[in-house]
Amino acid sequence: MTQNLFEKPAVTLLGLGAMGTALARAWLAAGHPLTVWNRTPARTAPLAAEGARVADSAAEAVAANTLVVICLLDDASVDEALADADLTGRDLVNLTTTTPAQARARAEWTEGRGARYLDGGIMAVPPMVGVPEAGGYVFYSGSRHLFERHRTTLTVPVGTTYVGEDAGFAALHDVALLSAMYGMFAGATHAFALIREEDIDPTAFAPLLADWLVAMAPSVHLTAARLRSGDHSGDVVSSLAMQVAGIPTFVTTAEQQGVSPELLAPCFALMRRGLTERNGEEDLTGLADLLLR
Repeated sequence: MTQNLFEKPAVTLLGLGAMGTALARAWLAAGHPLTVWNRTPARTAPLAAEGARVADSAAEAVAANTLVVICLLDDASVDEALADADLTGRDLVNLTTTTPAQARARAEWTEGRGARYLDGGIMAVPPMVGVPEAGGYVFYSGSRHLFERHRTTLTVPVGTTYVGEDAGFAALHDVALLSAMYGMFAGATHAFALIREEDIDPTAFAPLLADWLVAMAPSVHLTAARLRSGDHSGDVVSSLAMQVAGIPTFVTTAEQQGVSPELLAPCFALMRRGLTERNGEEDLTGLADLLLR
């Protein structure tokens, strides 16, 4: 089939969960011909009403277009969905959440079946899709040539950030950033627990907490610079030894407030180990290397 030069590139999308549906609607709204498939056919009906072509099988959907985007539950779901599909000549963009090792293995598997591969890590939730000002984006890794070929289409739902030829890098960036997010959530949860039984309005406390976290966020640049240089002891403002000395205050305060220290305990344990295995006059930045096995 010859595509009209003025027609936007066609997309096949496998998987219509909350994220897949949001992606589908963004492409449809932008005028991209869209073919969709979902394991549960009922989920395709609303999109069909909005102009999507519904395929009866994943294999049929793959055959419909060169660009095939996958947004399924897990890596095993990708295996199952593509089992009977002819991938020859297809460009697979896998937005399914996987580990870096699974992404690398999927890239080899895809190339072995005659297709090209890009892996993606979605840094957004469904309500952010199709809303540029929301700031959502997707990490992409794998063939830069393939990324550039489809960049315009891939940027329609959310922004794009290419992170390297290694197919596992998108998943690695995704998990690394989300790991930092959960660490922040843990600290915030502990902070709210400390004030929970006091006459302190959490909604009045929240702006103070948010501003403090924002003020501390730039410290990641110092950590990165120290990890690159290997120097963790120059111009240290608050040494590891000094911060370890303050741990009892945090633990005792939690006990007095009737709060479990379980969210902070692993960090404190690592700090104490750092004091015995590294120079106590160093910054906390060196603790990252202690986590390597």
